[in-house]
Amino acid sequence: MLERIIYFSIRQRWFVLALVLAAAVLGAYNFTRLPIDAVPDITNVQVQINTEAPGRSPLEVEQQITFPVESAISGIPHLDHTRSLSRYGLSQVTVVFDDATDIYFARQLLSERLQAVRGQLPAGIEPEMGPISTGLGEIYMFTVEPEAGARKPDGTGWTPMDLRTLQDWVVRPQLRTLRGVSEVNAIGGYTRQIHITPYPDRLVAYGLTLRQLTELIAANNNNVGAGYIERNGEQFLVRAPGQVRTLEDIRQIVVLKSDAFTLRVGDVAEVSDGSELRTGAATENGQEIVLTTVMMLIGENSRDVAQRVAAKLEDVNRSLPEGVVAKTVYDRTALVERTIATVQKNLVEGALLVIVVLFLLLGNIRAALITAAVIPLSMLLTVTGMLQNKVSGNLMSLGALDFGLIVDGAVIIVENCLRRFGEKQHELGRALNRDERFATAAEAAAEVVRPSIFGVAIIALVYIPIFTLTGVEGKMFHPMAFTVVAALLAALVLSVTFVPAAVAMFVTGPVAESETKVLQRIRAKYLDWLTLAMANRSVVVAGAGALVILSGLLATRLGTEFIPSLDEGDVALHAIRIPGTSLSQAVAMQTHLESALKKAPEVDRIFTRIGTSEIATDPMPPNVADTYVIMKDRAAWPDPRKSKDKLVAELEAIARTVPGNNYEFTQPIQMRFNELISGVRSDVGIKIFGDDLDVLASSADQVLDVINATPGA
Repeated sequence: MLERIIYFSIRQRWFVLALVLAAAVLGAYNFTRLPIDAVPDITNVQVQINTEAPGRSPLEVEQQITFPVESAISGIPHLDHTRSLSRYGLSQVTVVFDDATDIYFARQLLSERLQAVRGQLPAGIEPEMGPISTGLGEIYMFTVEPEAGARKPDGTGWTPMDLRTLQDWVVRPQLRTLRGVSEVNAIGGYTRQIHITPYPDRLVAYGLTLRQLTELIAANNNNVGAGYIERNGEQFLVRAPGQVRTLEDIRQIVVLKSDAFTLRVGDVAEVSDGSELRTGAATENGQEIVLTTVMMLIGENSRDVAQRVAAKLEDVNRSLPEGVVAKTVYDRTALVERTIATVQKNLVEGALLVIVVLFLLLGNIRAALITAAVIPLSMLLTVTGMLQNKVSGNLMSLGALDFGLIVDGAVIIVENCLRRFGEKQHELGRALNRDERFATAAEAAAEVVRPSIFGVAIIALVYIPIFTLTGVEGKMFHPMAFTVVAALLAALVLSVTFVPAAVAMFVTGPVAESETKVLQRIRAKYLDWLTLAMANRSVVVAGAGALVILSGLLATRLGTEFIPSLDEGDVALHAIRIPGTSLSQAVAMQTHLESALKKAPEVDRIFTRIGTSEIATDPMPPNVADTYVIMKDRAAWPDPRKSKDKLVAELEAIARTVPGNNYEFTQPIQMRFNELISGVRSDVGIKIFGDDLDVLASSADQVLDVINATPGA
């Protein structure tokens, strides 16, 4: 069968070359559509259910909301497990499904269950599903802030409430229309509210209740249609506009009316601008700001979405009032481009090294070029396979490619063709004509095609067990295994079709059958060492055994790790304060911390999220803050060769000088991965289960004592 394929490829060489060219063009096109990211997305298939319950304690939230929601979800198809969090005024249930579950199917199932459970929840409680995103979803962050000295048209300064209003009504609607954007989540500033504060004594004096006042205001805040009238053949719409537009409109709403007096809302209550009781805040470089996070839809290309957001933000800035700007503070594109640049550098250097070795060892420029062509062609075919199987281009998938393995089969076939060409020319005493060259190429390729296939198959089989991995391990290593196996299969197909046809067509003229000078020197050195080894067999065998034993002993002292941590460039600092710390106090402490960290010469800017955002994808209490320390380019550092570990140690030393805080240093993506996978941000987390809170607290203290005494913790 293989021999038939080879003979067919040589006979139909132009068809094969055209087919390979078409596949290469398709691969180049698909490369522009291939999702690109820094690392594989290892987030499991999960949906967050957030429920706001104002005024309820954590225990009440657990009993009245969290438990009924979790109970309703039990038994849902493809459910893996659930975990929940009950805080003051907030319930969050995270539902994790099997890896093969379609996220939209999972959300549909949950939507049906939530419809059924709504009747069991307290009145006014509405559970909502979180955005369709993953641990890699936070791709872009920006602030809405005034420029230095900027003023509103009335001469007053821009307040946090003004900035939040612009974010909610000008910025967010424009960004949510972008393809690939799942949610635009804001934190910081104050959401504007109208506060009507009644005077209780006046209400009692006029015999009014709070309910009556509320109903009267609601009833007088409507536009009413009254049909239409016709006059002289023309139709006129009749409306009674009663919707309030200003605070004064609210004050003028009539509460009571008699012949003696008219009582209005302004007579029995104070009407003023106010703000909600916020659950979170944001700061930057020691100043309070409005911070917005753009979340990417599952399966989208993070680099493309981030670039679309950046371009749209330029348009948004033109629609903002003079003196207010939307400024980017975190862009995932920078990390992706750094990572891909590293992968690209390694791939190019590896390809050049393989090509140089091919030139030196084959001794025939055209044959070396044909062999080297297998590298880009197999890459382009692999890209098509990656796109069809939804494998993104990242550090694990593209970085695992080994061009030496890819060209292995092609080298065997090309080298044997050159050898047979040389022997045939020596036998005939002349250069081969076209028919002789085609026949010899077919015979030479057929001779070694089986060992070539076996060699590639053995390498590919090594990666097959990786496909059996599940969970986080599977999501991390499947892209690597798929890319390598796809590249090997593509190279194998090219080796038995394209390579024999190309050799038969393009390797013309005299072909030397002798080894190159490089190989001759290598062979001479090898023979010397081989003779010496054979003469001292006992010493060589004993030395090899000793090395094996020594290596085994050293392996017992070798540390283990799931994967090396990706250096994201920036630092995420998890600041934890005493439970019960108020939001205003947390903001004051955070601005002090940022001012201290900003003194490090390597730091470009610092911004922080404190507490819970508008959409509770990350439900933190006010005493917890996520601090993002964005670094300058290494070229701008006083010591560009300083290691990341040393820099983090210096930042930690600075942070320790600020009292009232505990710190955990991590990285932005790493932090989100840990939290979404297990609900715990740390690399190691311990969960204690039980029904008695006092016993749980006592057990936690005992565990803490053990951990504090553990080296390395």
